[in-house]
Amino acid sequence: MVITSKQNPAVKELASLKEKKGRRERGSFLVEGVKMVSECAACGMEIVRIALREGYEGERLPYPTLELGAEVFRHISDEKAPQGIVAEVKIPCCAPEPPQKSCLFLDGVADPANVGAIIRTAAAAGYEEIYLADCADPYAPKSVRASMSGVFYTKLMRGMREELFEALRGIPMIAADMDGEDAFSFLPPEKFCLCIGNEGNGLSDAVRKRAAYTVAIPMEGRMESLNAAVSASVLMYFLKKNKEKGI
Repeated sequence: MVITSKQNPAVKELASLKEKKGRRERGSFLVEGVKMVSECAACGMEIVRIALREGYEGERLPYPTLELGAEVFRHISDEKAPQGIVAEVKIPCCAPEPPQKSCLFLDGVADPANVGAIIRTAAAAGYEEIYLADCADPYAPKSVRASMSGVFYTKLMRGMREELFEALRGIPMIAADMDGEDAFSFLPPEKFCLCIGNEGNGLSDAVRKRAAYTVAIPMEGRMESLNAAVSASVLMYFLKKNKEKGI
């Protein structure tokens, strides 16, 4: 049966997941698009249900499925050009705990697109554990989309700074700041936590005080800084490269 009413309870529940309040209440988030939904299923995420646009001709996955009229599907979708498939997925319950290897600390990163892009690079560069304090919701549609499936392959631990600091006890924190030493010639410890701050204000005082090291990306010309996601990407790869080469 094709659902054609936006007032349908299931439709209302799915639409609510575009907002932080809805995600918090239901404990789930939206994943959109053929590739993203397929990867979500393949990596073992807990899919609650699938919503398909009427006439969808792609692969049908073995989960409870709703078929929605085109207008209703657009109502629940956050994409400009929906592909016709959306999954409701349970948000993993990840209490803060000590990292197994080098990790990231996102300190007040406010743009969900930046949060998602950082998660994407972290997954690619092997930083699988990410601690988030006072950041944009990593499960917001914009962040999930920017992560390009990175949210499926990283452990995202959210909490108050002091709670996260406790989990990171004994792990050297490396602060990314314009006043730091040259990151390209910096030799990091064997295991560390790279800290990336807010787009406009940088790192909080609490993180600055706890950091054992401070590094910066050298700039040429009149440029003073890079986008938070770009800075994080450059530093993740260079710190990993320097550690492996013993620079």
